[in-house]
Amino acid sequence: MASVPNSGSAAPPPPVWDARPAGPDHVAYGGFWIRVVAYIIDGILLTIVCGVVDRLLGINILTTDWDHYDPLANVISLVIGWLYFALLESSERGATVGKMVMGLRVVTSDGQRLSFMNATGRYFAKILSAIIFCIGFIMVAFTDKKRGLHDIIAGTLVIKTR
Repeated sequence: MASVPNSGSAAPPPPVWDARPAGPDHVAYGGFWIRVVAYIIDGILLTIVCGVVDRLLGINILTTDWDHYDPLANVISLVIGWLYFALLESSERGATVGKMVMGLRVVTSDGQRLSFMNATGRYFAKILSAIIFCIGFIMVAFTDKKRGLHDIIAGTLVIKTR
């Protein structure tokens, strides 16, 4: 009679951060469309969070009424977005909720976990990717490792985990 390991009592193993496979041909990068879907999921979550903060603080973060515009709303919205992306991408999972759902992870060019500062730099580099008519994002579709301008600046890769 074979012994059955004690299932259910042991914690699952932690994520492995050396995301580099044995050979470079085995790396699958997160392409343009899968990253767009992940970003849409993140955008929905951020809209919900901003809506809650909007109601709690009464600052009109989500308003389109320019007669009641409050510049503090932009600062709060920027801080919420920055903390969401930087904290989650530098976490043990290495991904925002949208990226987790799509099976993606953000790593350094060496396949290591991002530091909070590296994730912060990547977030603010996305602003540059956006203000140049989103060309920095479109680059993902045309570069060999599916890197956007913000990935190149921050020295990061978005890899598929499944």
